[in-house]
Amino acid sequence: MGERGWRVMLGFERGWAMKVVIFAGGYGTRLSEETAVRPKPMVEVGPKPILWHIMKIYAHHGYKDFVVLGGYKVEAIRRYFLDYARLESDFTVNLRTGAVEVLNGVRDDWRVTVLDTGLETMTGGRLKRAQKFIGDETFLLTYGDGVSDINIEQLVAHHRRCGAMATVTAVNPPGRFGVLGLSEGEDRVQGFREKDQQDVGLINGGFFVCDPGVFQVIDDDATVWEQKPLRELVHRHQLSAYRHLGFWQPMDTLRDKAVLDGLWETGKAPWKVWSD
Repeated sequence: MGERGWRVMLGFERGWAMKVVIFAGGYGTRLSEETAVRPKPMVEVGPKPILWHIMKIYAHHGYKDFVVLGGYKVEAIRRYFLDYARLESDFTVNLRTGAVEVLNGVRDDWRVTVLDTGLETMTGGRLKRAQKFIGDETFLLTYGDGVSDINIEQLVAHHRRCGAMATVTAVNPPGRFGVLGLSEGEDRVQGFREKDQQDVGLINGGFFVCDPGVFQVIDDDATVWEQKPLRELVHRHQLSAYRHLGFWQPMDTLRDKAVLDGLWETGKAPWKVWSD
């Protein structure tokens, strides 16, 4: 059987071989100017929500089966995807009968599951609530507010080589994130803690790959993924790191949004790895 035959059998040609799980339920308080009326993943960069940009990155690499972990204003995410076909297509509507004729189909052949994982649930709890929808296979996991030019295929290959239960992408900071303790030349994380003002170096940039065993280190709704679960994985020597030294940018503040908008509007967005 040729390479394409194996890819078809494993599901890669359909893009549904591995689920992409996206945290999208937080309040986004540092971007309250925007998030007072919509969840942060629905805040637009250029003409589209940042959530769409993140999904386009994964879809470009063949991963098109998404599980969105909503909470705060999850109804905005639901409406967006329920109306996606009409928003992305030309159509003719018969105002007398209400019949709609779609004139061109949506190009994004994605499958999207939107879950309400609770208003006050922490990140680990959101993931635990979605376990039955994620299943018993390796899955991808990231935050609904950060974009990168990361090569997802290389990330997955790295995870498989390392054999750890989870892999986190280590990136250069623009600030304020959990610090990864990495030894020179090593891929296993030696420590994980919150960032302080004295810190420099690589940080947690999301874009995880996780085996289903990670659900064992999540207790309940109050569990923060970035705290006890990741520290427990470090203790077990089960958290590897994929170093990404290219572009990475979160959208935490209006300044961050302005940076991303400017890159998009000038046609210089490094995360736009897909073709129109």
